[in-house]
Order: sequence, then C-alpha cells, then structure tokens
Amino acid sequence: MSRPPESRASTGQKFEQALEKALDPLATALKRATTPASKPAAPGKPGLEISPLAVPFPIIPPIGGVGIATARAGFYKHERDDLVVFRFARGTTCAGVFTRHKIGSAPVDWCKRHLDGTEGGNDVRGLVVNAGCANAFTGKAGADAARRTASELAKRFGCRQRDVMLASTGVIGVVLDDRKITARLNEIETALDGDMPPTEQWARAGLGIMTTDTFPKGAWAECRIDGHTVRIAGIAKGSGMIAPDMATMLAFIVTDAAIAPPVLRALLGLHVRTTFNSVTVDGDTSTNDTCLLFATGSSGAPRIGRVGDRRLKEFSAALDKVMLDLAHQLVRDGEGATKFVRVTVEGAASPGSARKLAKSIADSPLVKTALAGEDANWGRVVMAVGKTDEPVDRDRLAIRFGPHVAAVDGAPSPTYDEAKMSAYMKNAEIDITVDVGSGRASATVWTCDLTKRYVEINGDYRS
Repeated sequence: MSRPPESRASTGQKFEQALEKALDPLATALKRATTPASKPAAPGKPGLEISPLAVPFPIIPPIGGVGIATARAGFYKHERDDLVVFRFARGTTCAGVFTRHKIGSAPVDWCKRHLDGTEGGNDVRGLVVNAGCANAFTGKAGADAARRTASELAKRFGCRQRDVMLASTGVIGVVLDDRKITARLNEIETALDGDMPPTEQWARAGLGIMTTDTFPKGAWAECRIDGHTVRIAGIAKGSGMIAPDMATMLAFIVTDAAIAPPVLRALLGLHVRTTFNSVTVDGDTSTNDTCLLFATGSSGAPRIGRVGDRRLKEFSAALDKVMLDLAHQLVRDGEGATKFVRVTVEGAASPGSARKLAKSIADSPLVKTALAGEDANWGRVVMAVGKTDEPVDRDRLAIRFGPHVAAVDGAPSPTYDEAKMSAYMKNAEIDITVDVGSGRASATVWTCDLTKRYVEINGDYRS
C-alpha cells in the first residue's frame, strides 16, 4: 500500500488526530473498526457496520492545483454529504477509462465524448460527483441533466462545459435532479475558497461518494520526475456490483505532475488491467464504472509528452501502487465480506487465459460461500477451473491454499492435512494458488467471500 515511510503506530496516531479534528463522528467509528469485538456503524448508509477488513484513511498531503469541496444535495434521505466537486488549475490534463457495460450512464457518455479525440483532456477544470442517483438508463432526460450540471459549474469556473467531468453512483433508472446540485454550488464555491486542510478535503470526498461502502477509501504516493518531487493521490468507492470491466466503481486520482493526455491514457490503460480490472466482489459490472486521472502540472516538474519517456518509470510505479491500494480496499469493503482473498493462477497458456481462470475461481458463488463458511472444500476450485474454455492439463493440475497443498499432478496431495487446511481457512486473508499445467503465464485476481450479509444488504438496497 502507498503509505509514507514511517511506523504503523505513527501513521495511525496521525490519522486519528487529523480525522478527529475534521470529522469527529466518523473518527470514533473508524478507530473502533479495527477492534474485532466491536461492530461500529458505517458512516454511509444507516444499518451497515464497518467492514472487519477496513483500513484507515491516509493522511494525504497537499496536491498542488486541486481543491475539493462537499455538500449535502439530498439524494439520500439520511443526513450525509452526497455531492463532491473538484476544481483544477488551468491547463490540467485528464484521461479516463470507463465501463464496457452496454447500458452506460449519462455521466459516462459525457466524459467519454469529451475526453476522446486530439483535443480531449487538454484543459479540464472541474469534476462533479454525486452519490445516490446513478443517472443511468434515463434517456434524453438524463443526458440533459448531465449537460446542465456541467454547464452550471462551467459558468462558475470560467471554462467550457466540456471541461467539466461528471460521475454518478446510486440507483439505476432514476433521472438526476440537477436542481439539487445547482442549489449547493454557492456553498461549494465558498468551501473551495476556504482554508480546509487537504487531508480533510480528501477524507470528506471519500465519504461523499460512498453508497453501500462502509469506510472511505484513499491512497497516495510520492516519486521524483527529473529531480522534482511529484505526488499522486486518489479516492475510490465500491462495495457491491464490483467486477470492473473498463476499465457501482468510481475512482478519482490526481497528480501534480505535468503529463500530456495521450501519456495519461497509456498509463491508466496499462495499470487498470492489473488493479481495478483484477478485483471482483460479486461478478457484476456497473453501468457507471469510471476511473479518471488528472494531472495539474503544479509540481514544477517538466511536462512529459511521450509515452516512452524514461522519466516516467518511477511515476508509473507510484501510480500503480496508488491504484492497487484503492483496488484492494474495494475488495476489503465487499458487501458483507469477512475474507480478503488473493487468487493466483500459474502455468497458464497466456496472461489472458490466466486472468480468465483466476476470475472464474474468484467469481464462483460456490468457492466464495465455502470461504465464508471457512470450509476447506477445495474441490470447488477444481470445478471453477474446469468450467472455463481455457486450456487446462487435468493431470498436471495443482492447488494450494496458503502453504497447504491440496492437490498435485491432477490428484489429491498425499500430504494433504484436512485439520491444517481447516485452521488456515479461519484467517481473514487467504491465498489460493492454482497451477493449470498448460504454459508459463500467470495472473492474480483479488476477491472476497460471499456471506448472508451480502444478500441482506442487497435485499433492502433502495429502502
């Protein structure tokens, strides 16, 4: 995970001090979230408890060229912020990756249209995010609401409406009431011009984009470009309907580096594959999946306009760390999750084949319910591997759970110990490794277990 080089105790203390000052009610709940015996209420939707796999929100330092403000627009009945606005410095560049869902939302359509082409992403000035209404499957009315939202913010920021990005999350099939957003823009502008500390801005934004999430998700990293210190920070939301294919997942990442849009697109496309596209909670892809990367150019580092520039090496690694940290947090907050699970497939015919096999295991309800029940039923992994169309050598198949070998050379391991395997299944973090004996490629996918709580959460999602 992307954290500053200091002790866990020091980081935790700073986190508590900063968040208690910024968000008193949330700070207490988050502090208790790491105590297994307690079940604190989540700060988002009433009735949810903070995930036992939750991690603290980091202390994010200033990122030049960006300001963030939140407000309560009223898309939710209960008291909570559900509107987040980012304001970027002039000349900020942007790239995005989006859902491949055939029924993309109005905000997804808006961003894709204005980020495409040679001019796309060259001077992005704002981002508006709302939670509580997906504005998906809403036809012309939804598209008009998206356009009006961008137009209103563009007037206040002194830019073109195409230079404002949009994102929404929430219930599908409800047209966005953009009047609720417009009514809060004066409040948003006042907050943007205030002196709220960056850590509080990012923490409030992380809270503001939540739906059934139980904790806000943030990450940051630091690197060097040509002798200049560059920072990268981001937030994400997602708890259910998580099997991103792009790229209900949203992620917004900001850096103060100066990077041209084509380079941002290449970097984002490269790292999405092994981060956000390699996690799954329930196998369902949202209509609204969006990941946006903004570069404000405020660090003083020279502008990079070529994908092959060697100065990008350290930045690329730092970006990957931030994205993987956020992706892991999505899995840790899977609806009802009690297990964080890493599935690795080795010996596959190709990287693509390895990934498909790993996702088949990670998406299998039978595998995931066995994990929830702490049942060492590794035969379900055999099932999930064999049901795919990918090349598998049955007589070379091998399966491990952590250090425990369940199967080898296509048969139960002669050293298999049911008691040790059952004891391992009680861990909060579990590794499953499968060698399919068809080649030399590998891939890793992260997932969680499937519990009764998942059914309960989704059974009353709209209530």
